[in-house]
Amino acid sequence: MANPPASFKVNRMDIQDSFEKALKGTEIIRSRVLSLQTFADTHVPYIHLSASSINQGDTVVRKGEVLVQKPSLILPPNIPQFEGFDMQELSDLDSDSMINLLLVRGVSLPSMKYNNKTSSLDIFEGKLDDAIKHYANHLQAQENTSTGLLIGPEDVWPFSLLIFICAQVARNSSMDIRKLLDQWHQKE
Repeated sequence: MANPPASFKVNRMDIQDSFEKALKGTEIIRSRVLSLQTFADTHVPYIHLSASSINQGDTVVRKGEVLVQKPSLILPPNIPQFEGFDMQELSDLDSDSMINLLLVRGVSLPSMKYNNKTSSLDIFEGKLDDAIKHYANHLQAQENTSTGLLIGPEDVWPFSLLIFICAQVARNSSMDIRKLLDQWHQKE
């Protein structure tokens, strides 16, 4: 992907504002029904919708998948790895800066690897509300239980995607602990 115009870049001083904008503007419309795998890698497909900042009245549709690697019982220090989140679109933010941004806010993630692969970037010719209905109905008709549907500001979409993934990890944590304990007790 080519570098975005300078007008889309955010200064390091604006990272806080960008993150807060994503927190305020991100909404998980349809959460992933399937749980993340406790003992295997999980592919988490998503559809991210944003009101277009260029074509007023249209919606930017970003489809992709985040690979969340399986958690481990023996973990290195709490240092998650983020790949494919294109934080450079926002600023000169690298993975270490992202981790620091989250840690300062009291957010810690399991020490896993999160790898995003955006598969398509399209325009839905219609308003955001119409796009939400279209994609929610499409996922429902397909009985798709693995794809999440979220909305968020176009210019901070990587943060919106990260918020979505964090919600999925948090939702699974108690179940993961239960499964790990069950497996441990079966070995005894």
